[in-house]
Amino acid sequence: MKLFEKTLGQVLEEQVERFPSKEFLVYSDRDLRFTYKEFNERVDKLALGLLQTGMKPGDKLGIWANNVPDWITFMFATAKIGAVLVTINTNYKSHELEYLIKNSDLHTLAVIDSYRDSDYISMIYDLVPELKTNPRGRLNSTKFPELKNVVLINPEKYRGMYNTQELLLLGEQEDINTLKKVQKGLSAHDTVNMQYTSGTTGFPKGVMLSHYNILNNGYTVGQCMQFTEDEKLLTCVPMFHCFGCVLALCAIVTHGGTMVMAENFDPILVLASIQKEKCTALYGVPTMFIAELNHPMFSQFDISSLRTGIMAGALCPIEVMKEVMKEMHMKNIIIVYGLTESSPGMTATTIHDDPEIRATTVGKALPNVEVKIIDPESGESLCANKQGEVCCKGYNVMKGYYKNHEATTKAIDSQGWLHSGDLGRMDENGYLQITGRIKDMIIRGGENIYPREIENFIHQHPAVECVEVVGIPSKKYGESIGAFIKIKSGESLSEADIYEYCRGKIARFKIPKYLFFIDTYPMTASGKIQKYKLKDIGLCMLKKQGVEVV
Repeated sequence: MKLFEKTLGQVLEEQVERFPSKEFLVYSDRDLRFTYKEFNERVDKLALGLLQTGMKPGDKLGIWANNVPDWITFMFATAKIGAVLVTINTNYKSHELEYLIKNSDLHTLAVIDSYRDSDYISMIYDLVPELKTNPRGRLNSTKFPELKNVVLINPEKYRGMYNTQELLLLGEQEDINTLKKVQKGLSAHDTVNMQYTSGTTGFPKGVMLSHYNILNNGYTVGQCMQFTEDEKLLTCVPMFHCFGCVLALCAIVTHGGTMVMAENFDPILVLASIQKEKCTALYGVPTMFIAELNHPMFSQFDISSLRTGIMAGALCPIEVMKEVMKEMHMKNIIIVYGLTESSPGMTATTIHDDPEIRATTVGKALPNVEVKIIDPESGESLCANKQGEVCCKGYNVMKGYYKNHEATTKAIDSQGWLHSGDLGRMDENGYLQITGRIKDMIIRGGENIYPREIENFIHQHPAVECVEVVGIPSKKYGESIGAFIKIKSGESLSEADIYEYCRGKIARFKIPKYLFFIDTYPMTASGKIQKYKLKDIGLCMLKKQGVEVV
């Protein structure tokens, strides 16, 4: 397969030439529809508006929003001016947002006003009080010297902030040749997207991905499902993850298909949109498919137009896979495995693989990608069916971690192999099974959570002497978070104290579900805590308390 040597803007404009009046983006619940031509015109106006505010190639624009209609507009607008879109998890709280703004050197922050229980505007004003006194476009923040603009992604107005409509109006007044001149200086190998992954050191790292990385990965995975220009993909996974902005969006735009969006995941909205738009593909993590299948109104919707899609983000139970293939008509559903650092796809099953293969493996290496299993200690390649660390090499490997050369060299060796930190084995036919993890990570319903980040945060509580975080098995999420806390002598601490300490400061999905107060930890002879034993201790304690693990 020949790889794309193009930018996102070039690919979009080529599809506008091919399909000007074809629907590109659809929000079925509000009947909001953009053709390829209409969408591209909106992108150009927004891109020119961003240039008017002082953005230039290489600047970072953070987007903190759920799947609102202009999320994708910002993605292409930043790409067209050579800026880097920094995606921000909607569950972040002020502690995490502050770190990200500083670490990524954000020039502009684009936000919605609120999400679920989080008031984004209040959080931003608390972090950047100068917004209330500085003129728009001339922000001078003591805490964030690089930050110059905040943009609200809706028509409302707040002191010190632009809104999307104002940027579009600014763009209308600018000559389109200004944008074309900027685009001529861009390369497919420029960083276009930056996503933050939790770090084993407790500090999230910015994964730098290029146009080349994400366009080719999206296209390749689309090929695994035999995508065509007639594809209509229902996307309910968050756009701030690679699952949404690469495996969904880049697969669709490279094939000339249609994106049908759900602003937030809701099984009824998903099923209704599939029926109304006659969608052919659906993505989700296993818990999403389970929620759709088990909804009491499931049988009332005609979803027979479906044929394919992706289930990823967490291990897929075999019975769920079989039920999706039968009850949701998705006989051609596939599994994709990878990580943000691999853009994200590394391996995938195809529609030609047997259902058992698709339910028990994560497929073979994608075209133009090499995958091998190595001995984690010696680094030697292992033969078939031997367990070791999964590594990959190819166009999909990230450019590196932003401003973190040390972490980059640990992740990508001198031969260009990306070390996943996952354990797996590959059979004689090249099919990969993931068997465990080397890295200390919890996967909860598709969210990657590093215990060290939570431990570092809880340890700052003045009454906490020590804290260890592990994954506790969960029927619903795969794993839930358990924190084992040792309290300082003379101090007292309750579950309510810890929950109150975490609330509003770290993302809700990172707050431990189970809290265990203990006096001693299981230790090795050399004095190291045996974290793997804590999981069993926790399950034992829950059983004694009569708590059912769900």
